[in-house]
Amino acid sequence: MTGLHELKPTRGSKRARRRVGRGDGSGMGTYSGKGNKGQNARGGAPYLFEGGQLPLIKRLPHMRGFTPRNRVEYLPVNLAQLESQFEAGTDVTPEVLLDRRIARRKKDLIKILGDGEFTKKLNVSAHAFSQTAREKIEKAGGTVTVIETAKGG
Repeated sequence: MTGLHELKPTRGSKRARRRVGRGDGSGMGTYSGKGNKGQNARGGAPYLFEGGQLPLIKRLPHMRGFTPRNRVEYLPVNLAQLESQFEAGTDVTPEVLLDRRIARRKKDLIKILGDGEFTKKLNVSAHAFSQTAREKIEKAGGTVTVIETAKGG
């Protein structure tokens, strides 16, 4: 039985390091395996060098901000749209907005914004309201209902 101190690598599994530039007799003399002249014989090109062409890394836009992972994106709906689309006393919900083609998808989160004149009494349900929209709806005698969602709102 052999001891751990007597273990050796398998025959032929280890090779000697190639010693370049040690004379023509070694097979790696004169140009040391780099061929004749040229950029690569003289130390090579810098990392990402593209031969003088403007490198890809410089062609791309640099540091244009970021989008937070937990960002909640709302579909904006202005009071002026509600004023023109609905009669007084109507209940305005995301489903009704989808039917009227104001909202495009069922999963859209809707935020009511206060742009435009508002005179009709509407019961508005949405995922979010701007402060001015809330004030204008309540001033006209309507009600504001915030729909709670898992995404936020």
